[in-house]
Amino acid sequence: MTIAKDFQKQYHLRILKQLQENVKHSESLDHPGSKVTFPIDQDVPESDPHSKVFFFDIDNCLYRRSTKIHEIMQQSILNYLMNVLSIDEEEAETLNQGYYKEYGLAVRGLMMFHGVDALEYNKMVDDSLPLQHILRPDLQLRQVLCELRQKGRINKTWLFTNAYKNHALRVVRLLGIADMFDGITYCDYAVESDSLICKPDPRAFEKAKLESGLGSYSNAYFIDDSGNNVEKGLALGMCKCIQVVEDDHVDKILGDVPMGALVINSISDLPMAVPELFK
Repeated sequence: MTIAKDFQKQYHLRILKQLQENVKHSESLDHPGSKVTFPIDQDVPESDPHSKVFFFDIDNCLYRRSTKIHEIMQQSILNYLMNVLSIDEEEAETLNQGYYKEYGLAVRGLMMFHGVDALEYNKMVDDSLPLQHILRPDLQLRQVLCELRQKGRINKTWLFTNAYKNHALRVVRLLGIADMFDGITYCDYAVESDSLICKPDPRAFEKAKLESGLGSYSNAYFIDDSGNNVEKGLALGMCKCIQVVEDDHVDKILGDVPMGALVINSISDLPMAVPELFK
């Protein structure tokens, strides 16, 4: 066996062990908000012209960027590329950053130009992240979301993510807020590369609009950590778009804060951005 093949074998065994640990931990969760209470992949409802929907991004939005999950995820992507495509770290970094900037999601470029199986990629990258060692129930965030729903100014709170559903649901379960939402629009890794759509593609927003039953973008609120995504929300006419910018850190690949966006340091500061929803 060559050294390269030996490293690849060790990589796959390490990922398999982590996946088994992650599944075991997920099955043990029993804290408040650890169970998903909304239907997944439900039938598209009839649109309601009066319905108000608040769309929530997940990664680096519902939890703080300072958790360093983004950095851990990026290293997981690089490890995958180096082992599966048999390339060095520098080439892997170039591919990852280039596709991420071009398509909003690296896996789309990997599907298009390298024949990568998106579901296998998701398993080896996102599903293998040791999130249970990083994320804990966020009682302050839970209280904010609970108050938002109880005030009744919004008809639905809706998850809107570029992640696949496995990762998205795992995050909100770990945070103890899985029961604070009415549904989810996620990036479907089970489709062909030419059908894979994600933010900031307007088709992704249209998908979220249809799946949530939103009748008009003018009745939508949207929060995300990506300036590009927030800019698209504003361009589509969403009522208010909020960007989470922690400690003045703006990821240039994700875009600067667009004109017209509201800015908060943490998702828990949401009542300051849209006080009308908490009256």
